[in-house]
Parts: sequence; C-alpha cells; structure tokens
Amino acid sequence: MPQFSVDSRTIDNVIGYINNGQISIPEIQRPFVWDGSKIRDLIDSLYNGFPVGYLIVWQNPNMKDKEGNLTSGKMIMIDGQQRVTAIMTALVGMKVLDKDFNERVYKIAFNPFAQNDEQRFEVQSAAILKDKRWISDIAELFKPEFNSWEFVESFCQANPDMERPKLSSLIQNVINIKNCPIGIIHLNDGLSIDDVTEIFIRINSQGKALTQADFVMSTIASDEKYGGFMLRKAIDYCSHLAKNHDFIKKINQDKEFVESDYYNLIKWMANYQFNIFTPIFDDVLRTSFMTKYDRGKLANLTDLLHGRNFETRSFEETIQEDTFIKFTDGVKNYCNEYTLKQFFDTIKSAGFVYPRLVKGRMALDFAYTLFIRLRNDSSIEKLKVFHYVQRWYVMSVLTGRYVGSPETQMERDLRAISDRGFIRYYNEVMANLAETFWEVTVPQSLQSSSTTTPAFIVYLAAQCKMNDDAFLSPGAKVRDLLETADIHHIFPRKYLQNSGINTVVRYNQVANLAILSKPINIAIGMKAPNNYMKEVYDACMSGQESKYTTINSSDELINNCRTSCIPIDLKDMDYQDYDNFLEKRRLLMAQKIKDYFYSL
Repeated sequence: MPQFSVDSRTIDNVIGYINNGQISIPEIQRPFVWDGSKIRDLIDSLYNGFPVGYLIVWQNPNMKDKEGNLTSGKMIMIDGQQRVTAIMTALVGMKVLDKDFNERVYKIAFNPFAQNDEQRFEVQSAAILKDKRWISDIAELFKPEFNSWEFVESFCQANPDMERPKLSSLIQNVINIKNCPIGIIHLNDGLSIDDVTEIFIRINSQGKALTQADFVMSTIASDEKYGGFMLRKAIDYCSHLAKNHDFIKKINQDKEFVESDYYNLIKWMANYQFNIFTPIFDDVLRTSFMTKYDRGKLANLTDLLHGRNFETRSFEETIQEDTFIKFTDGVKNYCNEYTLKQFFDTIKSAGFVYPRLVKGRMALDFAYTLFIRLRNDSSIEKLKVFHYVQRWYVMSVLTGRYVGSPETQMERDLRAISDRGFIRYYNEVMANLAETFWEVTVPQSLQSSSTTTPAFIVYLAAQCKMNDDAFLSPGAKVRDLLETADIHHIFPRKYLQNSGINTVVRYNQVANLAILSKPINIAIGMKAPNNYMKEVYDACMSGQESKYTTINSSDELINNCRTSCIPIDLKDMDYQDYDNFLEKRRLLMAQKIKDYFYSL
C-alpha cells in the first residue's frame, strides 16, 4: 500500500503556503548553498515549462494541547528546500542565509532581447545594472503593485528598438512562472520518524543524506512556542564557532541572538583551541539528550520534541513543553565553558593529545555524557570523576563498544546505570576485561596494518600519557614527534620488500611501527635490525654512542626498548624472524596498554 499521495500545485500556491505558515521550511538539509547560476537555471526551466522535480512534505503528528483538545500538526518540507528557497528569493525577494550565514537576496535579471542560444536569464551583476537592455530584477514583476503598462512604456522609451507588444508578451511569460505546476508528494501522517528518514535517504541519493540529527534540528527550528528557533541557532552557532573562530563576527551581527542568554554561553569558544576534537551539531544534540534522558536514539528525541507519550502512543503538549525545557538545559550544560574545558583536559591527560588519536565521536559523546552526569551525581566523589571517565573512554575505544549499533549500546548503558547505579555497573563492565582480554583479544586486535586501529591508537595514547621517549631518541618525546607524524618501520619497508615480504598488509603491520625521529630513520635506511641494532648494542656495551642514537649505556638502551615495547633480542633478528618479532611485540604492546589502563 502506498505510503504517500501525490498532487499538483502552482508555484504561486507554494509561495502562499510558505508565506501563511502552512508549510514550514526549517534548515532540515543545510543552509541555502545554491549559487546564483543554479537559481538562474531553475528560473529558466520554469520559464520554458520544464519539470523541476517534486517537493516532499510531511505533517507533524497531531497533538493534545494542555486542555486535552486535539490540534493539527504543521506541514514541514522534507525535500525541495533548496528549490523553494531559490524561488522565494528570486521571485519574492526573500532574504536567505548563505552557507557562510550571510543574509542576502539573490536577484535574477531578464534579457528581453535574447535570441536563440543567448542567455535569457542571468544573475544580477554590476554590468547588468548599467545595461538598460536588461530587466535587472524579475522580482519587480511579481510585486502586487506592479503596473505592466507603465513598465513597458518606461522600458521602451529607454530601448526604442523594443516593440511594446513583444515586451508585454515576454513580461507576461515571466509572470506566468507563478502558474507553473509543481508536484507535491505528501507522506502519510502515520509514518514514523525512522520511516521518513529512510525515505529521504533513499530518494536523496544526490547531495547530503539526511540523518536523525537533521530531523531533530528541523523539529527544533520549526517550533514557535518554546524558543526552538533561538535554540536551533545556539546549537548551529556553537558548532560553527568551534570550527571557525572568525565566525564570532557573523554571530555579532545577529543582534537578537547577541541579546539572548545563549550568546554569553558560547562566545568563549571564539578564543578556545579545540585542538583534539571539534564538536559538530550532532555531538551537541546527542550528548545534551543523553544527559537528560536514559535514551540513546536521536529518533526518540525527535518524538519527544513532538510531544510523544511512549506509553499511550499519543502526542501531548505537556510532554513537548517539558522536553524543550529539559533539552534546552542539556544544551546549556554541554556548552558550559568550565565543564567542556574540564572534559577536554580529562581526555588529553589520558594521553589523547592530538586529533589523530581521537577517532570515535560516539565514544567521546558518551564519555562527555558520563562526565556531565557524574559531576551532578552527589553519590560520586568529584575527584574520581576524571578517573571513571578516562577508563570508560579507553575501554569503549579498545572494545569498540559504540561501533556498529552505537545508539542501542548507549541506551543500554544509560538504563543500566540508572537501574543499578553507576559504581556497580562500572565495576561489572570493567570485570569483563579479564586476563584473556589483555593476553589474547588486544594482541589479536594489533594484527593490523591500519594506524587507526583502536588498539594502536590507545598504545600511542599510553606513550603520550607516560611521557615516553621515542625509540632510540632520548629527549625526543613521543607526544612531540606524533605531531609531525614521525612513525617509522622497525624492520625497514624497503628491506622487507627486498627480502620478499612485499605486501602492504605484511610490512605495514602496526607492530612494526615505532615513533622515532626522522634523522635516525634516515640513518637506519634499509638496514636489517641485526645490523643497525647490533651496532647500537655493541656501542652501548663499550659505553659509546653509535651513529643511530646518543644512547651510550646498556641500561639506557634496555629502558628505551622497554618503553617502546621493543623485544630485547631485536639485535639478532633479520627478515626470517619478522613474524616472531611481530608476535613478541604485540604481546609487549598489549601489556603496556594494560598497565596504562590500570594507571588511569
């Protein structure tokens, strides 16, 4: 059975629906990102009677107000925002926000003299404004007070070679754009948020795929009763400001926002370096929601913002109001300067000091959720919050806890914490990290050639946390060399290739990688370990330095190898020992990760 119906309306009908509020166009896909040429092409298509695609709309669920009366939900546009926005700015002169949040009107000019393949429509420019043969802004033709006779007379006086009947006909053709039909697909009211999301993803194969976060933003933006429009701005501005500090200049031009409480809440971000992680609006939504509800699915947030009662499966205004209040408070908690800075310091002090070490957004979102919740939990010692959050974050990265079906796992964790208390549940989860995990699972996860494999990321974080020297590089810290990506092969790549080990998966094993300074790596060149490490070892035995390192004692060499998880018998190895070396080093790396984890 079809889950939609189709009908046809005119462009003028659609403009009327937008103006009277029957259809809402929240920022469901993105800010208006079409350039002027796309708007011009759309207007030209309408002028020539070409089809311009369907608009897709969906009606928000009907809701019981506080008196128990049923009120109709608003129609929102699911697909077609860019086209409708282009029409509104070109024909009606509506101001729109471009991708840089600049407010502007896109003006389209019309050339009545155009012949054959000449461009009949063009984006208004300085040259066009000076050219009397162009109608510089077609929006003038759609104003209620437009007088066709007066306009034709004025234009023909300035352009004597233009015939009045011809110009009148051409102008009417432009005005008739408003009578062009456009198809509208109405999705059935009974479709769930998940259904609507899936529909959009399937039909919107070109452009930006819609996510649950986009639906949340659309719901917030379309609210006119509980401060949704300003809340949407706060979330959007927060994520833009975190990415681009100069964006504060744009925000400062929004006087209404500057006068709101949200401005003081986020303006500090213009002077803060988000040097390990830059939050996007998805992170703000997800974490703000999870700090207030034992739910991890953003689809549930959309339902709650619509006022859904999960028990009765109805929609109620009291639930909608309560949700907006709680969620707004959650957003304010997320953006709190002291809280967010303290959280980032917590993650950095665990060794995750660079963006390359912070890969899982979901794991970080849940860690921040825990951080906020535990700080507000009177049963938790405040000084132990850092310890709990660090361990939980590292555990979730190592185990891939929030990979695959992250929302389901997050919700399971939140509900278990509420049911059993955090400490009890925390201890249960940590108890699962038994000896087999450290001795079997972690070494197995290090059987990878990807430097983004979670176990290797945690290993590097451990080295940063422990302030280790780089391999054969006393005084040169791992955390400093990581910034310049000085990760090199212990068994040189060229050496392995020349020895018959020539597949990327084999010679790029993470257990064959170590942080060491570039000059040392150059000195090693293509030499086998039983060449360069034997020379280092022999020099240390006689209290001398080698050309590979300034280390000149056996104790210092042993300690340096230990911190870099290098088997002490590396000095005796060549390509025939490569697999044995990898196995030994994986075990050493796993042990280091374990020691690091329990030191947090």
